[in-house]
Amino acid sequence: MADAYSPFFGRKLDPDTEVTITTGANEGMLSAFMGFIEPGDEVIVFEPFFDQYLSNIEMPGGVIRYVPMSPPKDGAERTSSAGNWQINWDALEKAFNDKTKMIVINTPHNPVGKVFNKEELQRIGDLCLKWKVLILSDEVYDRLYYVPFTRIATLSPELAKITITVGSGGKIFYATGWRVGFLIGPPELIKYVAAAHTRICYSSVSPLQEATAIGFEQADKEGFWDSAVKEMKGKIERFCAVFDELNIPYSIPEGGYFVLANFSKVQLPKDYEFPSHVVNRPRDFKMAWFMIMELGVAAIPPTEFYTEEAS
Repeated sequence: MADAYSPFFGRKLDPDTEVTITTGANEGMLSAFMGFIEPGDEVIVFEPFFDQYLSNIEMPGGVIRYVPMSPPKDGAERTSSAGNWQINWDALEKAFNDKTKMIVINTPHNPVGKVFNKEELQRIGDLCLKWKVLILSDEVYDRLYYVPFTRIATLSPELAKITITVGSGGKIFYATGWRVGFLIGPPELIKYVAAAHTRICYSSVSPLQEATAIGFEQADKEGFWDSAVKEMKGKIERFCAVFDELNIPYSIPEGGYFVLANFSKVQLPKDYEFPSHVVNRPRDFKMAWFMIMELGVAAIPPTEFYTEEAS
């Protein structure tokens, strides 16, 4: 893993002190939270968010401070790039205080599909340096991007010292069940993540680590990264052609494989019978149920990525 990622960090990574292997990226992030968060510490999370963050932060006693990302004002009527989703910078600046211990960044973002640009990352990084806050950069889709991709840890030596980068063999090779994640960062941070990981599950399955290592060794030789991007982009374009035909606006992803579409104009049958666990949920749950049952198309309700107040 150190060999695979050294070129991206511009130097030789030490596999013994700067990389730790975890049982999936999710357990890796839990290890990071367990390694640093104490009761009452605050963690900044952008909303919408990958839902696993929340319980992982709360388990060691962390308090979540939500900062909204907003779609473009005409996002309900017009298709545009996911890059047009904007951070509420005023809310972000106000979220930092003496209790702030960490911020979580997700780029390419799940579920928005936004890739944070260099200027956005620098602005976030400057706030973290000002307040002496750690950065957990969830980059599990780091090989699947369609616009320039920047790693916040590479912007400056100062940011490298406070950043833990999260990766996922399962996401990269479309083998989620393998549960092989990895965290990269300076020794003074990684040692605490590794210590927490040892107490959570001790070690990750050796054959799957070996399989992931071989995957990285062979990927460049086989041109896997380029072909994966080409194939996924083609799938996204074919998928979104249906939305174009139906005049359903959506966010064109800059990375990853999620497409947020606005189904507000789609009318559900008034007399449609929903099961008890769906009938009182938000409209997007009903839409997702209707689509899988009637059309055979699976969808994820976006309200699951928001707090109840926001949704």
